[in-house]
Formats: sequence, structure tokens, C-alpha cells
Amino acid sequence: MRRAYKFLLRPTTRQAASLAACLDDHRSLYNSALEERREAWRRSRVTLRYGDQSAQLKDIRRADPDHARWSFSSQQATLRRLDKAFTAFFRRIKAGETPGYPRFKGQGWFDTVEWPKDRDGCRWNPALGSNQVRVYLQGIGHVRVHAHRQVEGTVKTISVKRQGRRWHVILSCDEVFAQPLPATGRVVGVDMGVVSFLTTSDGVHVANPRHLAASHARLTEAQRALARHRRGSIRRRKTRERVAALHARIGRQRLDHAHKIARWLVGHHDLIAHEDLPITNMTRSTHGTIKTPATNVAQKSGLNRSILDAGWGVFLRVLAAKAESAGRLVIAVNPANTSRTCPQCGHCARENRLTQAKFACVACGHTGHADVVGASNVLRAGLALQSARAA
Repeated sequence: MRRAYKFLLRPTTRQAASLAACLDDHRSLYNSALEERREAWRRSRVTLRYGDQSAQLKDIRRADPDHARWSFSSQQATLRRLDKAFTAFFRRIKAGETPGYPRFKGQGWFDTVEWPKDRDGCRWNPALGSNQVRVYLQGIGHVRVHAHRQVEGTVKTISVKRQGRRWHVILSCDEVFAQPLPATGRVVGVDMGVVSFLTTSDGVHVANPRHLAASHARLTEAQRALARHRRGSIRRRKTRERVAALHARIGRQRLDHAHKIARWLVGHHDLIAHEDLPITNMTRSTHGTIKTPATNVAQKSGLNRSILDAGWGVFLRVLAAKAESAGRLVIAVNPANTSRTCPQCGHCARENRLTQAKFACVACGHTGHADVVGASNVLRAGLALQSARAA
């Protein structure tokens, strides 16, 4: 299987400046290539391809020594990135979707440089027999890496990403062996929620940590200070970095929680069924819709914030990756009416769910916790899907 590893870089002050210069030069190359494509079409109706622009790299490097100090392959990867953006643009046009023409990248919108092949302008150097782990990057040098886990498989691509003041290295590895866990003989259904992060069909409730709500006061104070500062000032830049650091911390907390809960589910169950939630549609704003009261807009905004704070999408991605590595089966089922259907008689009615937590079937009188009922129905639907696929 293919796996990505993400480690924190520990560059020196000089290396951090070189990394920032490398990122800025690749951003400049991306924007220049985009400008060339746009002008070629506007003036002559000529469509430039990746091969046309890649052939100009030698001349660009010969004319500009600043670009020549970086890896040729990494610059080709940046041009491929632009080519992929145009490919997606034309695909959306053919499909009748909103096209979304590729945009020029501002300083805060280009944060990754990729080296497409190990030992071609870069080298992953774990230094066997030593705790010193470093990665070599052309034009930057050997940068120390905080490698908190062992890298398995064959390193294929190396990417460097800036997140606030931090730098990370991302390794994409092939031929990573799966590590199947022993069978447990247990299956579980999962109901996602806001009051509880998730509820299992066994009746286990996992609390919602509400990381955003916990940091809301500090984040609000920082955002208000940011709004007061004059644009372009040093204070505004420092405050913006503080806001970004708070958001990054919340994101790390959310990811850590997702890893822990996913690991627990994968370690104790052979099959995990969950709701196939349309998160994008569920968090769509009602602002601007016809005849929508302001109160409803505010309520929907609060609900959207709670859903995004729970981090369902992050959790489901982590769960799928861990299940694949452990040899577990994850099944996504249609969430429609899972919390309104009685698990005993199968009667489905809106009146069955009295409150957020109480479920009482109006047909047979069965009662229970609404989230546990929903998780039980999710599990039953998942087992039915598994049987249908096996047949």
C-alpha cells in the first residue's frame, strides 16, 4: 500500500530563510507560467501545455541564477501542478460545472514545494545507527527532521510544506506492507453527532471535545485585534501569525482526537459501519436565501460551526486509512431516517424521535437512546450492504 509520513522540520535560521526563498521562487514560477498561458490564449488562441513550458526551464535557469540554485525536478513538479489545475478546469467545463479558472498564488496561498523523486535534488537520509535524521534539499542543505516514527517502504516523493512558522516534510512511500490485526469477531455501527462526537451500536458514547469552543475566547480576542490593526503594518502581521497559530493548534487537537478514536474502533472491531454524511451540504449557509429570517440564519451558522468543529470529515479519512492498514472493513451507508426508524418493528416516522436523546416508537412502543438506535440501524444497513456485495 502507499502511505504518507509527515514530520516536523528543525531548520536553522539560515535554512528557514532559504526554505522561504525556495517557496517564493517556485510561487513566482507558477504565476509566470500561468500568465504565459493566459496571454498566449488571449492574444493568439494558443493553448500551452506542460511540455512547452518545461522546455523553457533551461533558458530560465541560465538567465536567472536565483532559479538555478533550486532543483530542476522540483520546478518541473511546480509546472505539473499548474498543468493539473488547467486539466481540472477543462474537465469541469465539459461536465457543465462551475469552471473555476486557475488563480495566481499570493504569498499566503502557495505553501508546498515537491521533489518528485528521491535522490534527484533531494535525499531522505535517516542515518542508520544514529538518532540524527536529516533530509537533504538542493540549495538548502541537510535539514534536521523530528522523525517521531519509523519510515517504512520506499520513499518516492518528498514535499516541504510551510504552516505558519513551522516547516514540515512529507514523504510519500510505496511498497508499505499492511499490518493486519487479529480478528475480534465484533462488528459496530457508528452514529456521528454534535452533542456526542459519536455513539456506537453497543451504547458507547464518545464525548465531543469541542476544541474550537475551548479556544473561542482567545481566538475572538486575537481576531478583534487583527481587525483593528492597519493593513501592511508589523503589528497586523504579528497578530495574523498569532491567529494562524491558534487555528493550527485547534487543527492538531482535532486530528489527534480523530487518530485516537479511529485507532480504538479499528483495534476492537472487524467491521465498522458509519453514515455517509454529505458534510458540504450540511454546512451550507442559508445567508441570502429568499425569505429566510435572520434568527434562522444565526442558528444555522452556529450549527455549521459545531459540525465543522467536530471534524467528522477528518475522522472518517483517518478511520479509512487505519482500517485499510489493519485489514478491517469500513462501510458507508445512507444516513436517511436512521434515527427515525424503529430497530424492533421497522416503523419509520418523525414522531418516533421525541427529543435529541429520546426515542419512542409510536407503533410498538420500543424506547431507547436516539443515537444508539441510529447506530443500530447503521450497523444493520452496513451488514446488508456487505451481504449484497458478497453475493
